[in-house]
Amino acid sequence: MSSRPVESDIEEQVVTTREDLAECCRHIAGAPTFGLDTEFVGEDTYHPHLCLVQVATPERLILIDPLTTGPLDEFWALVTDSAHEVIVHAGREEVRLCRLWTGKPPGKLRDLQIAAGLVGFSYPMSHASLVSQILKIQMAKGETLTEWRDRPLTSAQIRYAFDDVRHLLALWTYLRGELEALGRLAWAEEEFGRLATARAGEEVVVERWRKLRGLGALDRRRLAIVRDLYEWREETAAKTNRPARVVCRDDLLVEIAKRNPSHERDLVVVRGLSRRHLPAIMHVLGNARRLPLEACPPPAGREQDSPQTLMVAGVLNSVLADLCVRRKLASNLVASGADVRALIRSHPNSPEESLLSQGWRREHILPELRAVVAGEVQIRIRDLRSDTPFEYERLKMSPE
Repeated sequence: MSSRPVESDIEEQVVTTREDLAECCRHIAGAPTFGLDTEFVGEDTYHPHLCLVQVATPERLILIDPLTTGPLDEFWALVTDSAHEVIVHAGREEVRLCRLWTGKPPGKLRDLQIAAGLVGFSYPMSHASLVSQILKIQMAKGETLTEWRDRPLTSAQIRYAFDDVRHLLALWTYLRGELEALGRLAWAEEEFGRLATARAGEEVVVERWRKLRGLGALDRRRLAIVRDLYEWREETAAKTNRPARVVCRDDLLVEIAKRNPSHERDLVVVRGLSRRHLPAIMHVLGNARRLPLEACPPPAGREQDSPQTLMVAGVLNSVLADLCVRRKLASNLVASGADVRALIRSHPNSPEESLLSQGWRREHILPELRAVVAGEVQIRIRDLRSDTPFEYERLKMSPE
């Protein structure tokens, strides 16, 4: 295990003016590594309302108040500059904000939550739990639901904001050492790159509109209507910077598709639907009705896996969990249940596209699981009290 770094007292700075922001950015520009966190409010708008930016360098802890400093273009340019390592914890929102303001992802992102999962900690692990387990420091709680738009900030809010970045660099120093010791820096780079390049809210397997309830009874034409209405709603919400649910609720999208109305008057009776959107909705409906049937989305297949596949998946998930404990990996970071079922369905052919078929997983995890599915490995219960209760024996396969 790598040694745990000891932190010393460093300067704390609250940046509220454009002049202080410029000086702050000059300081950050000289830091090859800095920690980043943000506080924002997203309930009332489509795009999050950025209220505070927290930065940690080896010399300073910095709070930048975007409500008083003006544009943060110079700061975001530093975040996207690959000359700097940007340390975050569960940084999906930081990636989203960076893309929103610059159109680009962070240049060299390092996510502590991911790094921890690659060296044996559970995933996803909270920031406070990581600080406790690695640095043996208990963090105070109490400001997670605070109103960050109010000014002036309270002393409790300021303390909480500083603490959110106070330990980021020390945590990365420790986790980087663990990754190096296990030979997994390249694995981490792959995962960090996946996070940095993924769009906010992106669904890898299932299109987001497919998550709506009530689609099971809809035919292809009505599914096309739901899909197109969903896209219209997201575009409208983004343009007006209003929450998507305010433009049109999820259940109303499905209800409109079920009715498939021909005239605006048929929609007036739908409770909760804003009349000002009726012309746009009818335009979307008209376009969807003119689509060739083959361009309409097919119904999502119900559970197609056979009882045998589900039974084997139960065994393989247990093997994966056992394997991950042995290799100091968080199993739910390595693969999902859907990834495991995809592997079983595709046997004995090439595996279906999934996380298991990519990158380090394909090289280091997939062969072990495929060997089990192929019957090349015998599994025995060795010790019920052990964290790794299974024992494996590679079988000699007789030539056919």
